[in-house]
Amino acid sequence: MMNRVFQLCLVFSGLAAAALLLGLSRHEAALWQPAAVAGAVALALGFKAVPGLRSYQYTAWIVVAVVAGLVYPGAFRQWGGVDLRHKWLILVVVQLVMFGMGIQMSIRDFAGLASTGKGVLIGLLCHFSVMPLMGFALTRVFHFEPEIAAGIILIGSCSSGLASNVMVYLARANMVLSVVVTAMATLVAPFLTPLLLKLLAGTLIEVHFVNMMMEIIKIVIVPILAALLHDYLKTASGRGRRTVGRLAGLGAGWLAALPLGLWAWLERTFAGAEVRQMLEIFSFLLAALVVGVLYHQVARRRPGLDGLMPYLSMFGIIYFTAVTTAAGHDNLLRVGFLLFLASVLHNAAGYFFGYWLSRLFGLDVNSARTVAFEVGLQNGGMASGLAGSMGKLGTVGLPAAVFSPWMNISGSILANYWRKRPATAAAAAAVPQPLAAVPGS
Repeated sequence: MMNRVFQLCLVFSGLAAAALLLGLSRHEAALWQPAAVAGAVALALGFKAVPGLRSYQYTAWIVVAVVAGLVYPGAFRQWGGVDLRHKWLILVVVQLVMFGMGIQMSIRDFAGLASTGKGVLIGLLCHFSVMPLMGFALTRVFHFEPEIAAGIILIGSCSSGLASNVMVYLARANMVLSVVVTAMATLVAPFLTPLLLKLLAGTLIEVHFVNMMMEIIKIVIVPILAALLHDYLKTASGRGRRTVGRLAGLGAGWLAALPLGLWAWLERTFAGAEVRQMLEIFSFLLAALVVGVLYHQVARRRPGLDGLMPYLSMFGIIYFTAVTTAAGHDNLLRVGFLLFLASVLHNAAGYFFGYWLSRLFGLDVNSARTVAFEVGLQNGGMASGLAGSMGKLGTVGLPAAVFSPWMNISGSILANYWRKRPATAAAAAAVPQPLAAVPGS
């Protein structure tokens, strides 16, 4: 029955496409605008009816967010007096996204570091060199305005997201290596991302190294720590649970006292901005402790909650994609095609150099495929969150809104291609000859 409904959605999307073309030809916005959004929604639902397209359904909903943000930008700027682009709202949404991603991680994932050390090092080196430098090169080729150019370098300098883990799983590559590289890239991002942005985009926008480091800790590290605490409590001893519970109680007391005068006293006592930043981060880390414990208690009573968190993450990504598109509406209409072309080249360079540099450094085929995904797929949520914290969602954040849908599409295509062409045992273990051994070199 439901499959029939999804099939009807495909039919409706075709009718909406006809209405869209008719409205555009007659310059009737009242016809083509709702037809564009309705057609995109119907197509996203209709993907469920086609087995070969089901893995692209999430990407289709991101496209819906882009279409809706472009067609009705005013609807995604303010609701009932609430600024949908407010940096604190964006921060909370991105933290929710990262928490949902963190739920899919485990402390045990880091145990793979000992067995995959070489691959992790190669993956990190490729990720934090190829993508920032390629982003920098693209800004020189396409001559984007400074803030949009900085956004391209920003997304190239971010860590890899859990989308890479999904693609590696679909491709049947080295899952352990993928998880460890993602985890380690996330942990080093608070230092490397602002450093790279300062070096490569410091002439384009003002980059405050320490401020950006603190924002990344809030956006990425804090929610993932909360998720990992939940994972720890699943198997913790009774003594460990009691210790964490006491610390969470103290943390809750600290957080409750902040609006009651504690923060005002801290501001009067500690005049330095750096000290206040440290106190703010300390409070966020305590909040991670409290949230992790509270979530664990709820998850024990609702075992299916962990399974729902990835969907909340997807909703969060769709939310800030729509808001970012609406905020950058005019810029996107002006440079949207060039941004899309840049996203294709940037993403392709990540796959290409990630794979072949890994082979050159001696990794097997499956590990090289894994590094290709880890290098080519960036954390768009992190880039959007940082752009929001700067108050530049419609410019610095715009590349993330364009790059993210394409990364999901290309990643799914490449994963399915490699899945159908598994590496043989001999090929998987083969190591390419060093360049010096090539005749005539």
